[in-house]
Amino acid sequence: MTDVDRPDPRGLSLCALCLLLAGCGGAEPAAAPAERNSAAAATPSAITSSTAPACETQSFEGSTFTVCRFNSRRDELRLAWRGRDGAPLRSLAALETSLGADAARVRFAINAGMYDEDGAPVGLYVEDGRRLKRINLRSGPGNFHLLPNGVFAMDSKGRVSVTPSWEFAAKPRAPRWATQSGPMLVIHGKLHPRFDQDGPSRLVRNGVGVTDPATAFFAISEEGVSFGRFARFFRDRLGCANALFLDGSVSSLWDPGADRQDGYSGLGPMAVVLRR
Repeated sequence: MTDVDRPDPRGLSLCALCLLLAGCGGAEPAAAPAERNSAAAATPSAITSSTAPACETQSFEGSTFTVCRFNSRRDELRLAWRGRDGAPLRSLAALETSLGADAARVRFAINAGMYDEDGAPVGLYVEDGRRLKRINLRSGPGNFHLLPNGVFAMDSKGRVSVTPSWEFAAKPRAPRWATQSGPMLVIHGKLHPRFDQDGPSRLVRNGVGVTDPATAFFAISEEGVSFGRFARFFRDRLGCANALFLDGSVSSLWDPGADRQDGYSGLGPMAVVLRR
């Protein structure tokens, strides 16, 4: 079984990692910093109302996770890669600055997919209906190419989805927002077939899962976890039939309600959720 991961990029540049592992071509080895849970899948209780905090902490199989809920009936979703000057943002602090007055409406933001040494997405990327990067169906090394990988998307009607990339590409789609990453964590209720139950690679990880067409859960581990445990968290605790790994080691969260803004300064695409 496979549980691939790369060294922590806080000590190495992403370009150096790409050159070492994949030639900067779109495979980002194992994103940086979960068989069975007997409890029934449980939607986080503290983040179900419009007045509740956006994020909450949950424990699962001895690990701690922060979970943030997006509801398209109540919230606004955006993806951000570059600022108004066209330069990559690369950090949550830069994202906050680029939002201007809208920063006061932020419920949370999180890194949202794999990228190259310049911070550009390595797979499909759509911002407000504009496709800036094509879908990437190539094979290769690293986590992005630990197939199946997948696409998180929202259409113009606010319907969210996590879909294996080959399924997404097989049907005509016009998403308003979309980001491709990999590997899939949960695929139609089953864990990714290449994951060990609890492999030796333990890194901070973040991902996104969908429970219904209006609801997506973004989660980040607060300590190193295996792919297997992270996947089970989405399936068995959050009840996500489909979930996607976004990245690891670089995983970063901005949660204004908790006065948290992680400071990593080498990010690529980011997802930001705002109050309407």
